[in-house]
Amino acid sequence: MVQITENKTKDKLTARLRRNIALDYIITFITNLNMQSSIWVLYLAYCGLNLAQIGLVEGIYHATSIVFEIPSGAVADLLGRKKSMILSKLCIAVSCIIMLFARSFWFFALSFVIQALGNNLNSGSEEALVYDSMKYAGREEQYLRVCGRLNMIMEVSQGIATVVGGILAEFSYFWCYSACVVIAVLALVPVVLMTEAPYADADDGQKSVSEVVCTHFKTCFGILRSDRRILHVIVYYSVVFAAQTLLFFYSQQYYYDLGYNKIQISLIMLAVGGVSCAGAAMSERIFARFGRKTGVVGALVIAAAFLGYGGRSLVVSIAALLAANFFNSVLYPVQSEQLNSLIPSGQRATLISVNSLFFSIGMIVLFPAAGILADKWGLTTVLVGIGLALLAFVCCWNIWEKRK
Repeated sequence: MVQITENKTKDKLTARLRRNIALDYIITFITNLNMQSSIWVLYLAYCGLNLAQIGLVEGIYHATSIVFEIPSGAVADLLGRKKSMILSKLCIAVSCIIMLFARSFWFFALSFVIQALGNNLNSGSEEALVYDSMKYAGREEQYLRVCGRLNMIMEVSQGIATVVGGILAEFSYFWCYSACVVIAVLALVPVVLMTEAPYADADDGQKSVSEVVCTHFKTCFGILRSDRRILHVIVYYSVVFAAQTLLFFYSQQYYYDLGYNKIQISLIMLAVGGVSCAGAAMSERIFARFGRKTGVVGALVIAAAFLGYGGRSLVVSIAALLAANFFNSVLYPVQSEQLNSLIPSGQRATLISVNSLFFSIGMIVLFPAAGILADKWGLTTVLVGIGLALLAFVCCWNIWEKRK
């Protein structure tokens, strides 16, 4: 009788955990209706910031990520991924409200700090909750497929947000950021409906908080030392993704300098979103065909895309941006699957946060430096230079990997 009751309880929990996947699809769609993503560089420039200041604000964002990324992952692992996600959505809403009324560099910086904290609280939590839900339900082998669908939904949502955001921004930045506040609040609804997945050690409840935290971090960094494969995956993709993110965001200013308005730029970004959606959808098949070579080819294409900006040609630069974002979307599920297959459940959110920390280090170096140099030498020259540097990094890294 006790066994029957336990089985029924387990079946109910499994059903709720499977529902987490559908709820995360909804969360991903709502969250990525983020209209500021394609216009924030233009908005800061409109408010009087130069490229160096814009790069510095983005650097502050990632400096905050460096400070809070791992602790936020520990919060998710120790206190609950669902609670961490709720706090994340609240932080994003507050950040958008500050952006709406800020008129000085330091208020913009404050908004970026709060936004970074919100993203930190979500970065490892959501991914860990979904993976552990699938693991408990015995479906972890389908994770790459689910991750690809999540990326596809993200790209569709971002495409819609890009067009709507561009149109709203052309007439009023106020309505654009007001919509962002509403979206952040709406995203709370499916988060509240999610079910926490079992993942913690059974004896954690018998330890003090300080003992749990110390043990948790010792275990995480012990795993990184003992399994260098995790560290290699994190470092390589962090550099590639940081470079591609810079290309995407500075493309807003690049096309504006070419004489295009915000609606036209949003249409370009819509095309980019469509191609990214295709990349996410095809990620599983591409990885099945080419395996680990996918990471090399994708990174080389992204590096080459920077060089396409050198001629200041609209057609060539758009083609380059499309190619870069296609392979960026292909690579995200590939990296995620590689990491999650190597990481133990109890430290999953924290080690995923370590991955985000390395990405933040790349961004805190790249973004401010690119902004300062762009004010001095021009944005086109800087983008080409970054492309050459990334090309050298990818080639040298993979030669080193083969010689090990």
